[in-house]
Amino acid sequence: MAEKAEPTVPGAPTGGPAAPPRIAPWLVIYTVGRLAIAAALVLLLWWLGLEGFPGLLFGLLLSMPVSYVLLRPSRERLTEGLAARSVARQQAEQRLGARLSGDQPA
Repeated sequence: MAEKAEPTVPGAPTGGPAAPPRIAPWLVIYTVGRLAIAAALVLLLWWLGLEGFPGLLFGLLLSMPVSYVLLRPSRERLTEGLAARSVARQQAEQRLGARLSGDQPA
């Protein structure tokens, strides 16, 4: 049987696990970017003559694919940061479980 490969976490210079990357700045960049793109498209549609609620809805609808394409780098960094935090959390839970079961010295 094939064994399940565990994801690796980059090591810190001290030899321990590296600190998970900060995700808050990338989350803010992505959120502000999505809002800015939506606002720009709604204003553009209103300026072109599609006013009121239909312009708002159509602008929001158009902002989804535009944001997907334009904000790809920040979305990927955010995803990497979340994945690294998840791996670090799983490893910390495994270490804690091993210490609690007595398999590993404290």
